[in-house]
Amino acid sequence: MRKRSLLAAAGLSVSVLALAACGSNSTAAPAASGGSSSAPAAKPKVGVILPDSASSARWENNDRPLLKAAFDAAGVDSDIQNAGGDVTKFSSIADQMINEKVNVLLIVNLDSASGAAVEAKAKAAGIPTVDYDRLTLGGSASYYVSFDNVAVGTTIGQGLVKCMGAQGHKTGAVIELDGSPTDNNATLFHQGYDAAIKAAGYTVAADQAVPNWDNVQGGTIFENLYSAHKNIVGVASANDGLGGAAEAILAKNGVAGKILVTGQDATDEGLQRVLEGTQCLSVYKAVKKEADAASKIAIDLAKGDTASADALATGSVQDKTGNRTVKSVLLIPQAIFAANVEDVITDGYTTAAKLCTTPALVAACATNKVS
Repeated sequence: MRKRSLLAAAGLSVSVLALAACGSNSTAAPAASGGSSSAPAAKPKVGVILPDSASSARWENNDRPLLKAAFDAAGVDSDIQNAGGDVTKFSSIADQMINEKVNVLLIVNLDSASGAAVEAKAKAAGIPTVDYDRLTLGGSASYYVSFDNVAVGTTIGQGLVKCMGAQGHKTGAVIELDGSPTDNNATLFHQGYDAAIKAAGYTVAADQAVPNWDNVQGGTIFENLYSAHKNIVGVASANDGLGGAAEAILAKNGVAGKILVTGQDATDEGLQRVLEGTQCLSVYKAVKKEADAASKIAIDLAKGDTASADALATGSVQDKTGNRTVKSVLLIPQAIFAANVEDVITDGYTTAAKLCTTPALVAACATNKVS
């Protein structure tokens, strides 16, 4: 009897263990197959499309790493791609990101028409968009983060007026070399510097836009304009790339430094020309502030916190094409002359080692306390 009781007890224990094992498998199985009870939630993701790397070095050298660092720090995944100045590629990248169901799309458009088409697709898919640096006219972006671009142009124009006056030219003719006609920012830059130059009593001898901000085309266009207007006393060029293109033609004609160009973006090449005395100024737009503002809004949206995103966008701009008001963050630009190039280094945007690369530049850096 005792032997049979022990065997029965042993059999019961085996049965209980078997049932416990079955119970354990039945609760673990959903987690292994992605069940909602224990699977980690998917990280929010932001898609970013940059425009190119030819018009300005900032997109790859500054914006990309700053945006990625901000997303990484917030625990948000990101997919940052560059359209390489190609509208078809821009659209293809957007389609890929929308199909992958990113939570937010942040774009720098190549032109308003293609940008608006991308934003319409994103809106149909329930994905909010943020216009970064350039407003997409007729688009549907929920937010716009940039600088006050009329103020950028005004800074260019007022800086050129200051430089021309310092050279003894209180009046005279100026050539305006504008950015891409499809870029709304270029229109706003022109509005600012054209008004500032004319308000100071100078005349505009010629004014032409450069398709796609192409520096090679810019040089060809400027050479033709300069051939027809050699009596100019200054060049209002819309960014450092175009300023460099114009300066090369002026150097070819032996008048670099006698006729100054302008620029913006505080690129290393532009700042070097400012130090050398062939470029009047560059306009510094603190890209870190712009990237920080845009990434914070994108992160809030990716996490579903629209109220926090709204609180960050304290300004607004009018999209007359789309007949709408766009919530915005608009930052203030800074004029950079030779005497305050150090400000850009102090801000961490570049280094003296990148600027002071020749004996002449080393001397100019020493004179202007660039270190």
